[in-house]
Amino acid sequence: MANVYSAGLMSQSFWFLEFKRVVAAVNEGVSSEDIKKKCIDENWFGAVNSYRAKRMYGYIINRVNSMDKKLIDIFLSSDVSTQKLINLICIMKLDRLFFEFIYEVYRDKLILGCDEISTSDIASFFISKANQNDDISAWKESTIKHLKSTYMNFLTESGLVSEINGNKSAKQITPPLLDTNLESFLSDNNGTAIINAFTGVN
Repeated sequence: MANVYSAGLMSQSFWFLEFKRVVAAVNEGVSSEDIKKKCIDENWFGAVNSYRAKRMYGYIINRVNSMDKKLIDIFLSSDVSTQKLINLICIMKLDRLFFEFIYEVYRDKLILGCDEISTSDIASFFISKANQNDDISAWKESTIKHLKSTYMNFLTESGLVSEINGNKSAKQITPPLLDTNLESFLSDNNGTAIINAFTGVN
């Protein structure tokens, strides 16, 4: 797990299809350098320019490099919902603040039996963290605003929440059914906190 706070997620998207493509390439033995060339020279990701393609590659290969062979095997043999969850787990492993958001906000909602998560919940999380950490308190309001949007988007893309008709400020909490292989892997690899975050264990 990352041990410093970062606003790096504001430059990222969920990129599930791109992540899936890179996982498959790594599993097939394609080197990181060759994947990078395909991303930039062949524009694997459909990026608007080579600079953006290079940035996307950097973020996505970091996610994939956080996986070991066992997790890659689980990913490749799983359904789409579990694959999206694994992408989210990789993001959580690389971003301490986002992990704490899932653990402290999403998990608490499950423990309390709440069925919605709102933009005000995310705002409260950032206010609390800014009060605790000088680096976060120094971030621009535009940075916080972008991160709030990114966090809600990641929750939606991963399936942890779903849209509520006519409600733009809140989403329905839809806790995942953890695949038994993934749950066993997390349990055996210091991932108990992630299991608890997704299942609402106190």
